[in-house]
Amino acid sequence: MQRLCIYCGSSPGSREDYAIAARTTGEALARRGIALVYGGGNVGMMGRIADAVLDARGEVVGVIPHHLADKELAHERATQMIRVNSMHERKQTMADLSDGFIALPGGIGTLEELFETMTWLQLGLHRKPIGLLNVAGFFDAMLAFLDHMVAERFLKAEHRDLLIVSDDIHDLIDKMSAFEAPDAEKWLDRAAQELR
Repeated sequence: MQRLCIYCGSSPGSREDYAIAARTTGEALARRGIALVYGGGNVGMMGRIADAVLDARGEVVGVIPHHLADKELAHERATQMIRVNSMHERKQTMADLSDGFIALPGGIGTLEELFETMTWLQLGLHRKPIGLLNVAGFFDAMLAFLDHMVAERFLKAEHRDLLIVSDDIHDLIDKMSAFEAPDAEKWLDRAAQELR
């Protein structure tokens, strides 16, 4: 993998664990020669990861909509800053530039990006690995809910398993490097649906 897209919060969160994870993630990418692709901000988790990559002499590619860049949120030290017209264009550009995706703690925007990317993988629109860095158990409740969706037959177990989870960034990147996308049928009970 040459470039990884990171989804994470524009807030720093409430725990020092999150700042440590942001720094460790940025350092790990730079050490491995993997460029960071991210939302281009200089605040919160986003800014801390970008700073860590740059401080370790790594490459940072930001993708930011004009309306956010105009509010002076764009990271001034980024290796490259791509300005786009909309949030939709931002997500597509980030996906096109990246060889995989990792979500760290964040808010609604982080979850929206994660689940859209998972949906694209489920539908076969890309075959790139998706990782979740579960810092201090941040995603435990979400993972339990995904398991509930499987139990209630709204999500196939093999699609739930497309999400690679670890609490260690080096382990996560290693697992993602070995990922091979399965040829899984999206629909549960398709034959039953066709009979109705």
